[in-house]
Amino acid sequence: MKVPFGDMKIHYQTYKAQIDTAVQRVLESGHYILGPELERFEKDFAEFLGAGYVAGCASGTEAIYLALAAADVGPGDEVLVVAHTAVPTISAISMTGATPVFVDIDADSYVMDVKKIEAKITSKTKVLCPVHLYGQVVDMDGIMKIAAAHRLTVLEDVAQGTGATYKGKTVGTIGDFGAFSFYPSKNLGAFGDGGAVSTKTKENFDRLVMLRNYGQSKRYHHDIIGINSRLDEMQAAILSAQIPFVHEWNERRREIAKRYTDGLKDVVVTPAENMDSTHVYHLYVIQSPDRDDLQAYLLDRGIQCLIHYPIPAHTQKAYSYLGYKPGDLPVTERLAKRILSLPMFPELTNEQIDQVIKSIRDFSAQPSTATTESKLEKATQSR
Repeated sequence: MKVPFGDMKIHYQTYKAQIDTAVQRVLESGHYILGPELERFEKDFAEFLGAGYVAGCASGTEAIYLALAAADVGPGDEVLVVAHTAVPTISAISMTGATPVFVDIDADSYVMDVKKIEAKITSKTKVLCPVHLYGQVVDMDGIMKIAAAHRLTVLEDVAQGTGATYKGKTVGTIGDFGAFSFYPSKNLGAFGDGGAVSTKTKENFDRLVMLRNYGQSKRYHHDIIGINSRLDEMQAAILSAQIPFVHEWNERRREIAKRYTDGLKDVVVTPAENMDSTHVYHLYVIQSPDRDDLQAYLLDRGIQCLIHYPIPAHTQKAYSYLGYKPGDLPVTERLAKRILSLPMFPELTNEQIDQVIKSIRDFSAQPSTATTESKLEKATQSR
């Protein structure tokens, strides 16, 4: 049995009626940019989040950029972020001219270690950007306390955390801004690129709306310097059609995660869940001291697994100008060599999940590798 990492084709086939209706409605309208579908989506998604305002935009990367621009972040400013994230998080910071400053991650949750933030704050620090990576939620009480003490803006990167909660609040509504990606494989995905920024105030919303459309307050009146970053009508309609299913999909992701954990917790390090939050498992990420061999073994058996992310941002050639050296972020660097993302999407069947579990257990039982007990001990000690 082949097990893909994701399957967008089966997703479309399952929700074909809703998606086709949305697409046909847009085609018949003849209105494709900045129209009623975008307005509808912004309203629907704000209701889904439960607070604030939403401005749609062209991608998750530009969502981060627009939020930073709305907060007047630019050259000379510093943004605290993690290196263990998709590079687009860092790209968006660079787009503003600001400097990313990297904070190491927590060894258990793989997200920003709040205890390590204050040592990184300088007079140039303007924004804290916690990344809710893999669907895991950062300690937002700790983030907000530090931000208040140092008068910093908080921008939540929610690209992988749509629908996750922290103490009853939906992530993306806790900080000053939340940046969302609707890349097709996300917990809420478009059928192309798309993104959005959530914010608490009408003032911020109005500024975001101008920034995404050349800085216009009205046609041909450019009050601020902006860009072209508009969520088109087709993607907005497709997203609105899927919003009613997101909680159901997230619950299925959690069911899949539990099945994985129950079947694997004695042979690999399985994900932890932070207290007071709901992990929505955009990705299910294990640790193995034999990660590369395990990945090859699974691939040989038709199981597609990926690594998120094998090269931390602070060691990428593009960011060598920042001056980081190997060993500067020890937890990030250690985990990058051990993590492996297993297949995870709502339509994954229990039979497919069990095939993944069996294959990993078979690998762990091979006499040519370390014993199950010693491998698990090694993996646990690495935390």
